[in-house]
Amino acid sequence: MSEKNNSLSEEELTTYRLQMVESQIVRRDVKDKVVLEAMRTIPRHLFVPPHYLPSAYDDGPLPIGYEQTISQPYVVASMTEELKLTPHSRVLEIGTGCGYQTAVLAEIAHDVCTIEIIPQLAESARKLLDSLGYKNIHFQTGDGSQGWPDKAPFDGIIVTAAARQIPDTLIAQLKYGGRMVIPVERGYYGSQDLILVVKDIDSLKETNLYPVRFVNMQGKSKE
Repeated sequence: MSEKNNSLSEEELTTYRLQMVESQIVRRDVKDKVVLEAMRTIPRHLFVPPHYLPSAYDDGPLPIGYEQTISQPYVVASMTEELKLTPHSRVLEIGTGCGYQTAVLAEIAHDVCTIEIIPQLAESARKLLDSLGYKNIHFQTGDGSQGWPDKAPFDGIIVTAAARQIPDTLIAQLKYGGRMVIPVERGYYGSQDLILVVKDIDSLKETNLYPVRFVNMQGKSKE
């Protein structure tokens, strides 16, 4: 799609979106039907800066300003699938960004609580998601590493910025049986792994999913 110009019709954009799901997501073994349907439904091109429109459905992240990015479509789908959300789920998102991941969550879960530390991104995401008609999203501007205690506990937590370690504050806000996906810095060379955390009554299980590259988490957790 990156070779196209900015004058793309809605029909062309829909075609690119459906191709994105088949070639980038289904072929990489994402199977959850509700996740795939959300990815087919949400117009990702609305969440990228206008000059990146021709690349909106490409297989990679894109800059959205303020040294932040919109994640690669496969990573969005894969992280969402790992949460195993249902129509009754309450989910916390750390890092609203442009709001694309937020919209994917809102298509599936009952309630989405999302926190963004950069005020300009928080406001633009809120306006866009409101214009798209989402009524099940709660917004907060602030330090996401501290979670949202007043809305806890959560069935799922998704973190879209890399932490040096998994914040205890987020673990505490996860329900028993709940799942969290979070990129964590590993080693001394800036490498990151996506970690799945499953919280049980008497244990905390961590699974290394795959290497990733996210922007670093801001706030207290980076200290």
